[in-house]
Amino acid sequence: MKKESSMGALSHLRVVEIGSSPATSYCARLFADFGADVQKVEPPAGDPLRHSAPLTPGAQSAWFAFLNFNKSSIIIDPSNPDAIMRLTTLIENCDVLVDGRDVDTADCASIDVAAIRKRRPKWIHLEASWFGREGPYSGFAATDSTVRALAGLIKLVGPVEGPPSHAPDFQTGILAGLWGFIAVACSAVTQVQTSAGRSWSLSIFEANLAPSELLMFEAAAHGEEMRRLGINRFWPGFPVGIYETKEGWLGVTTATPAQWRAFCDMLGLVDLRDDPALVLAEDRMHHMERIEREFMPRLKARTAQEWFAEGLKRKIPIVPVPTISDLLHSREKKARGAIVPVVIGEEEGVTTGSMQRLTLTPPRRGGRVPAPGEQQSFANPLRQLVSTESASSGCADAGRPPLQAVRVIDFSMGWAGPLCTRVLADLGADVIKIEAIQYPDWWRGVDRRCDYVDGQMYEKTARFCIMNRNKRGITLDLTRPQGLDLAKRLIAGADIVVSNYSVDVLPKLGLGYDVLRALNPQLVMMSMSAFGADSVHRHCRAYGSTLEQGSGLPGMVGEPDGPPTMSHTAFGDPVGGLNGCAAVLVALIHAKNTGQGQFIDLAQIECMMPFAAPWITVQSMGVSPTRYGNRHPQFVPHGCFRCAGEDNWIVVAATDEQMWRRLALLIGRPDWAMDASLKCAETRRKVENVIERGIENWTVTRNADEAMLDLQASNVAAGVVRLPIDLLNDRHLRSRAFLQEVERAFIGLHQQPSMPIRESVRPYGIRTSAPTLGQHNRDILSELLGLSDDEIAQLLGDGIIGTAMLSERELAKAKRLS
Repeated sequence: MKKESSMGALSHLRVVEIGSSPATSYCARLFADFGADVQKVEPPAGDPLRHSAPLTPGAQSAWFAFLNFNKSSIIIDPSNPDAIMRLTTLIENCDVLVDGRDVDTADCASIDVAAIRKRRPKWIHLEASWFGREGPYSGFAATDSTVRALAGLIKLVGPVEGPPSHAPDFQTGILAGLWGFIAVACSAVTQVQTSAGRSWSLSIFEANLAPSELLMFEAAAHGEEMRRLGINRFWPGFPVGIYETKEGWLGVTTATPAQWRAFCDMLGLVDLRDDPALVLAEDRMHHMERIEREFMPRLKARTAQEWFAEGLKRKIPIVPVPTISDLLHSREKKARGAIVPVVIGEEEGVTTGSMQRLTLTPPRRGGRVPAPGEQQSFANPLRQLVSTESASSGCADAGRPPLQAVRVIDFSMGWAGPLCTRVLADLGADVIKIEAIQYPDWWRGVDRRCDYVDGQMYEKTARFCIMNRNKRGITLDLTRPQGLDLAKRLIAGADIVVSNYSVDVLPKLGLGYDVLRALNPQLVMMSMSAFGADSVHRHCRAYGSTLEQGSGLPGMVGEPDGPPTMSHTAFGDPVGGLNGCAAVLVALIHAKNTGQGQFIDLAQIECMMPFAAPWITVQSMGVSPTRYGNRHPQFVPHGCFRCAGEDNWIVVAATDEQMWRRLALLIGRPDWAMDASLKCAETRRKVENVIERGIENWTVTRNADEAMLDLQASNVAAGVVRLPIDLLNDRHLRSRAFLQEVERAFIGLHQQPSMPIRESVRPYGIRTSAPTLGQHNRDILSELLGLSDDEIAQLLGDGIIGTAMLSERELAKAKRLS
């Protein structure tokens, strides 16, 4: 059914959300952002998340508000005799069911999913759980922090001596919600042409491995010891951190030799600049104290804003670290829809909007949070017609990947862009990665010295292989007319173009959206820049670390009297990649339905802002956000505790009174379990130090895994604080076949992570390994563009295509000749 672009791109869909889970709530909110009618089913007492901290002055949950504005609420009392019939009827008349009951049933009535599937074969179903239905962890009690501990996202953060530090809640729900949305959205793409429904399972734990993938496989490939280096220091490069200035804090990243030289020049540190032992970021890790002694005092000579302006001139990835107040006062964030108004009952404030910034069918800008049982009207006269059609047609399309008929042209490098296109490739899209022998993907390596190039080390980097599987690779020199023409011919037959280059690169080459739209009106084109194509800071260089530094999140991580604290070496990259994938799928659904392509202006720094959304809301209402360190605003106790051995830790949380009593009994404190004054979390907070010492007296005598199993046997939420490399031997992941073995030239058999979304017990298989440089030149040029062998040979002879990276000397020679 065709629909007008003035409506939301997903306004033809009706979504029902059941159970209580941040992951499924965020997934459903993303549908509401683009016009879907989302019906949230709640018990008479309301979704338990309505009580999640932080709270507004009117005692409303800012977290719940972020997850649920623009939805409608339906109260279904499971004690009523007609509850099952009402719920079944509601679900049978929807297009998508988003099911969080395995995390928290929220007193939802039981439904027969199999029977509904038989009657509604076009129906799409997503079911989320903490760890999946199978595997050793499947029955574990969990919280946001215990899952992140197991996912390798905590141990490398914080002081060297410990304990490891972790960000407050909200991360697992956002990351898993994005993955859930991707699963459902790609199914909606399939529906347009095949009338096929799909059923997906989502593991929240596996969804949160996306930020750990790089470190997992890089550490294994290099055989290096991975350890915590201190606050705002991260393996495997330096400096990547946050530093104090004359006024404000500055996020610093120097990844390439050129950036390091420019940084040293900016600070007048000639000796550091010229030291050959400090050329590469990984080498500088061995001299951190010496380097910081030199540059930290010099940063205090100017303000963060002054250094930022200087860094822009020198193309250095540095950025001021904003406070929540700074974000609230940002005119640009409001103008771009990154910060939007929200109404919660009688209160008005702001929260973070949709970061999938489609330009033709933009998301809603703000909205109202439904009261329990409140319906919000977003009328679409075509919605019922679409639902009627889906109810009477279609059949499951077993075995066929949902994006098999989609072609993607991939102008991306590094992590964020390649992750976006990798997910599309994993889901069946034909992704053609365009590189050049002059400038290949920098994740193949930034070293252009002859030994590196001649030894083809650029074919042996684990990070490149992980992010580029299931793709085809071609090399084209886009600076020359022949290469540019071939790229345009490929784009003319594509559905999607993805670029994470700086905003002006493709337009200057003659590949801007205005040019490509004329070639292919249905084309979806996405720019994944740091700040956005229309930002005043659009020319700022950035990495995943820069994106976190500039998001507002570091100001909420760490101890109350500590500095703003980063929680990952490059958190913004996987977050940007997943948001990018979600965005192109929304635009693709619209293109398939209407024939209208569009441009997507994704600002990756904005993609990080949802992690700070609840504090943005409460501060907009006059409440100063509180930093809790490893503690929690609701759960007492909640923290990271030392176990037996060197640098072994476990995260433990008591989420309610019953869990608190079980914990107290397990650690040998029946007096605490029986003490009526400790039933309430707020009274336990008064003696939190004493309780934490009691827990650590128990954990310190035990192996971390043994402690976790004992705690879980008592149904107490706990997770071992893993290193990313530990995940390669995680028994739960192995039992679920999450790690797959793939053969590739130059590196042989190696492991690859699976997606956290599945249509069966086993994950989607990995079809092909990452392409070697120019591996598919001949296939693509002959099969897709019809070039002859002689024409391909001429392109090779002219250096338009090739299969070998140019060294620094060869590149300089090529520039002289051109």
